[in-house]
Amino acid sequence: MKEIRLGTIGSGVIVRSILDNVKLTEGIRLEAVYSRTEEKGRALASDYGVGKVYTSLEDLFADEDVNFIYVASPNSLHCPHTRQALLAGKNVICEKPFAPTKAEAEELVDLAKEKGLILVDATPTFFLPNLRILKEQLPKVGRIKLVMGNYSQYSSRYDALKKGEVPNVFSPDYAGGCLMDINYYNVYLNLALFGKPESAEYVPNIYNGLVDTSGVITLKYADFVSTQAGAKDTWGVNYFQIEGEDGYIYIRDGSNGIAEIRVVTRESEEVFNEQDNPDRWYYEVSRMTGMIRSGDTAGIKAGLDLMTDVVDTIETARKKAGILFTDEK
Repeated sequence: MKEIRLGTIGSGVIVRSILDNVKLTEGIRLEAVYSRTEEKGRALASDYGVGKVYTSLEDLFADEDVNFIYVASPNSLHCPHTRQALLAGKNVICEKPFAPTKAEAEELVDLAKEKGLILVDATPTFFLPNLRILKEQLPKVGRIKLVMGNYSQYSSRYDALKKGEVPNVFSPDYAGGCLMDINYYNVYLNLALFGKPESAEYVPNIYNGLVDTSGVITLKYADFVSTQAGAKDTWGVNYFQIEGEDGYIYIRDGSNGIAEIRVVTRESEEVFNEQDNPDRWYYEVSRMTGMIRSGDTAGIKAGLDLMTDVVDTIETARKKAGILFTDEK
């Protein structure tokens, strides 16, 4: 593929983080933006130097100059927007969480295959150079017995929630909640390293009958257990730690960025970091662009397979915890 020409759906912080790096990456550029409001769309387009602004998805999908749709709308809209784009013949890059259920995720993967289109899961962890290093270092700590992690990031929208508003990120109408947002990264890294767990149990803090604002998920494997905390109503020290019989691995700043890897055994202590750029979105954009343009179908499929297992694990855990989204009630 000569060039990726993006049409974006969404205008939030993540979209801007992606587009900041699109400007730095060869072989990908912004072609058009979509927003439900002309004002927001114009502001985004102006900031990134494009003239095409759509307030109709149908018009965006009809634009022949756009060959990829980047979906970063509210969680519950990822699936319908991706489906619409694929049915319109567009390749799609979809932000996490890809879908609220395994069935929907598999439907989209099958639809892309049927249409002969490219579909990419855009969880940034998958593209981080330090993920490969982490996998290579795992054998040094021996037989794994415990995995623990925390990703807590106080949300300004939690303040709005306490005032009586219901922002999308905390709404069951929009597949919101901490497990779908913050703790998703913890689950994703576990499955990227160790595969799908035998079972998953979630103990959430649910706000006024809506969705979870924080919680702890326990993933049970054949011979070890992983416990992961996530919160949008507190903050603390973020980390990810893997403990084995021969040592431990400590990941600074937690699962979403894998900022630095410290491997400690009885014989040695080593620190690894191949991520010179602290912006994780840089690696997502540059590596994803390379995969698409080089026709790395195996790499793209591996990302989709991992995503499907993550969605399945989270769906199982949240439903057992009584967290149901509006269309599931």
